[in-house]
Amino acid sequence: MINKIVRSMAEAMDGIQDGGTVLLGGFGAVGQPNALIDGLIEQGAKELTVACNNAGVGRVGLARLMDLGRVRKIICSFPRSSDPVVFETLYRAGKIELEIVPQGTLAERIRAAGAGVPLFFTATGVGTKMAMGKETREIDGRTYVAEKALPGDVALVEAWEADRWGNLTYRRSGRNFNPVMAMAARL
Repeated sequence: MINKIVRSMAEAMDGIQDGGTVLLGGFGAVGQPNALIDGLIEQGAKELTVACNNAGVGRVGLARLMDLGRVRKIICSFPRSSDPVVFETLYRAGKIELEIVPQGTLAERIRAAGAGVPLFFTATGVGTKMAMGKETREIDGRTYVAEKALPGDVALVEAWEADRWGNLTYRRSGRNFNPVMAMAARL
């Protein structure tokens, strides 16, 4: 019988390894799984690549994970927020890498990974620094840039309810990036 419910935070974090890619749900502070991030901190994984729509707020959740030196690279669409002090300090000191991705492209890269699509073309970013080093194609007279899917080793998401089969229900704006991230990760 299928039962995806875990009995402890340690069991939930089992399988996350150093150097892994973590898809971190939420939109800003809304829907960000801070309890799971705390569990990841306790678990001890480091040198992580984190994909999230932002680069942390204040000193909790993602910001705390970065402040502890666990994140090597962040992939996000919005590295600045009302209080990005941890990220800015680390970035200016050269202690964290940053890959900025337009928000719609970030969502589609993650969605594509969940759907098994390894590469797609988008007009977003054509002619900008975000397209540098990427393949471009002209299709029907319009230029597009190739974007690779962004799969995760693990997705940490926040849901309102879950069942033993792994189905999740999200509440209001807490849905945000959570469902596509859940589909795009191995764990």
